[in-house]
Amino acid sequence: MTPTRADRIRTALEAAFAPAEVAVTDDSTRHIGHAGARPEGETHYSVAVVSPAFAGQSRVARSRAVHEALAAEFTTGMHALALRLMTPEEAARR
Repeated sequence: MTPTRADRIRTALEAAFAPAEVAVTDDSTRHIGHAGARPEGETHYSVAVVSPAFAGQSRVARSRAVHEALAAEFTTGMHALALRLMTPEEAARR
């Protein structure tokens, strides 16, 4: 069975950040008709990652690191990515 884009995203994030938690949600159906949406979907995602790898990094640096880890997905049709990126300590305070 071919992995979905969500599966590939999860695998890439786990490899790059050794997260304590990772959640990937395909939001594509909420964006039908919007820019970048495709009829087959798999274009818009929400990602939440809790990882000690984010310690000492700004929000921009965290976002850049995730975008770098997922660069291949952007070149193959992923259009949008909503991010929630935290350290374990930040997640514990929520």
